[in-house]
Amino acid sequence: MTAPPLAPAPQTARTAPEGDAVTRSRRAARLRTALTRPTTLLAGGVLVILAILVISPLLGLLNTTLAAGNRGAWMDVFASPMSENLLWRPLGNSLLMGTATAVLSTLIGGFLAWVVVMTRLPGRGVLGVLATIPFALPSFALALAWDSVFRNDLIGGSTGILMNAGIPIPDWLAWGPVPVAVTLTAHYFSLSFMLIAAALASVNGDLMEAAEMTGASRFRVARDIALPVVAPAVVSGALLAFAEGVSNFVTPALLGLPVRFHTLSTRLYGAITTGDVARGYVLSLVLIVVAALVMSASSRAGGRRSFATITGKGGRTRAVRLGAWAWPIAALAWAVILCTTILPGAVLLLSSLVRRTNDLTSGLTLHYWLGGSDPALAQGQRGILTNPQILDATWNTVLLGVSVAIGAGLLGLLISYVLTRTRGPKWLLGSMSAVSFVPFLIPGIALGAAFIAQFGAPVGPFPSLYGTFAILVLAGIAATIPFSVRAATSALSQVSRDVEESAVMAGAGLFRRLRSIIAPLTARGLFTGGVLVFVQMVRDLSLVVLLATPAMPVLAVLTYQYSSENFTQLANAVTVIIAVISVAATILARRLEGATQPWSAAR
Repeated sequence: MTAPPLAPAPQTARTAPEGDAVTRSRRAARLRTALTRPTTLLAGGVLVILAILVISPLLGLLNTTLAAGNRGAWMDVFASPMSENLLWRPLGNSLLMGTATAVLSTLIGGFLAWVVVMTRLPGRGVLGVLATIPFALPSFALALAWDSVFRNDLIGGSTGILMNAGIPIPDWLAWGPVPVAVTLTAHYFSLSFMLIAAALASVNGDLMEAAEMTGASRFRVARDIALPVVAPAVVSGALLAFAEGVSNFVTPALLGLPVRFHTLSTRLYGAITTGDVARGYVLSLVLIVVAALVMSASSRAGGRRSFATITGKGGRTRAVRLGAWAWPIAALAWAVILCTTILPGAVLLLSSLVRRTNDLTSGLTLHYWLGGSDPALAQGQRGILTNPQILDATWNTVLLGVSVAIGAGLLGLLISYVLTRTRGPKWLLGSMSAVSFVPFLIPGIALGAAFIAQFGAPVGPFPSLYGTFAILVLAGIAATIPFSVRAATSALSQVSRDVEESAVMAGAGLFRRLRSIIAPLTARGLFTGGVLVFVQMVRDLSLVVLLATPAMPVLAVLTYQYSSENFTQLANAVTVIIAVISVAATILARRLEGATQPWSAAR
């Protein structure tokens, strides 16, 4: 007899509801594990900080304009009898100044970059260094220097050096769009110079020589080889200069407001300071949109095309033979540097020493630097080095720069670490990257208005921050986040991942690695970036002009106030101090950076 076949062992079948429950349980466990990772917690915490510093002020700005009683401000700005003077004419003036700044900055910066990089004129290295200084100066330094030289008697008060010497100055040269455009160009051409010089330094001279050997003319070589390589830098420099010209506040305020030449920046400043905050906030949003569109176009222009000029083979920059044109070109280049770098500094220093405003024949005095109160001079104002208010402002300015540099440096390091060294959710990293770039699109005066809108009144248990040092620091950190992230990313790129992986194998946690490995190894790069942030805070007026108060003064705001009240010697003396601090810190940062300048690499 054959044995009956063995019955298969009974199998317990899992029902569909049980399977779904297990799947959900596993997903929840994976989610809990991901959310409790130190890197994820770090990313979430950093994103919350960014939301408070960047997104919250912008939402506060928008919400204020949409609140009941303020919604009519949109109609007032865009479609009312006052729109012409409130928005459209200032917008047209802003675009005009931006266009003039972009065109002139590109022409001057491109010319100097060509002279420094592509020629062998004697002293070109000094030319290159001096061409970068105007951007390190406060933007109001050049405006004050222009005012000291070309001011006429159109609006009363003291006149400038030329008119005091008997030389008549027409109104169009003393006030309005011409001096605003010229002084903005003198400040921002350095942007175009640095970008175009770096691009020209990458043009391979061997390619140009090879093209000429095939019979191509110099014009065709320049058009088909050199120009395509430099074109992205030219466009980016022009758009950056355009954005800066559109959003600059202090130059139009000093040289345009006396003759009612308004731009968006000066119009929104006037609205907010006179209590018309709703319309001022609407104008701030308009300015943000304009600047964002320009910066977006700049980013696309810089990233749309790529020209590879660095290969495995050696290359060299080819010098252009100038022949009989050498001396005229050298004279023109030095004339530009003289007018934009050397003379403005000399004018500011000299005009702070004359007894009567802008009168070189009145004799020199140190009163405006070291003197006590004298009713016969500056209505009894003390010299800046003996004035307690100036000393307080100097301390506040330095402390503000240091505080923002430290805060922005630490935040930038954390953001950069999360973006480059972690494997967090893509949506989280993408959101962080986008938010950290947003402040680059916001003009300083508009960001200051946003901080007033959000933190100028109590928020829950938190008191109002307006008029405190804290709001200046928070606004400064928010404004400099893009620069600190870039500096931290550059520093992190020099630290091998192997070092950190070895620490992980040794059992070091995230925060131990950040404290003991990442921070020490990136300290030099972070310090360099911190110095540049410090310089930006010391010389910037647009960001703090709405936030600083008489109880919390800073040097840049005092300079503007002195100039507005016609205390020219005091305004110029304070500007000299700011310029010395800014230029010295910039030179220190470049030395620590050890960056090779394009013209020094040319052979």
